[in-house]
Amino acid sequence: MKRKKILIINGPNLNMLGLREPEIYGYETLEDICNKIKKRADELNVETEFYQSNIEGEIINAIHRSINDCSGIIINPGAYTHYSYAIHDAISSIKLPVIEVHISNIHKREEYRRRSVTAPACVGQICGLGSNGYIYALEELCHE
Repeated sequence: MKRKKILIINGPNLNMLGLREPEIYGYETLEDICNKIKKRADELNVETEFYQSNIEGEIINAIHRSINDCSGIIINPGAYTHYSYAIHDAISSIKLPVIEVHISNIHKREEYRRRSVTAPACVGQICGLGSNGYIYALEELCHE
């Protein structure tokens, strides 16, 4: 049986974690979070691939490329969550389970951050649980 491979996509400004608004996002860097995910993935015998971009089209291309070698996707679209119908459509175009993750609770934030246009294309959304949300998403995709 082929080993599962999960693609973890992080969108704009997530490369600034640890520096960016630590009162909201904490002090973990994106590298810290990726290492935490990789450690849990190794325990689950799951392969991971990490991708971060501040560019919408590159995120869409990563989603499209995943269809041939991934079992699922964890995505934190960052600010694209609230207005990228293009990312929504890219997620909808693939036949893989996708879970949207947010470090902060977007529903307790500014009004414009409370709506996700990408979540309806996903099998689920996890928010407000810090970087552990990525781990919960990974564990869920391992049970798919």
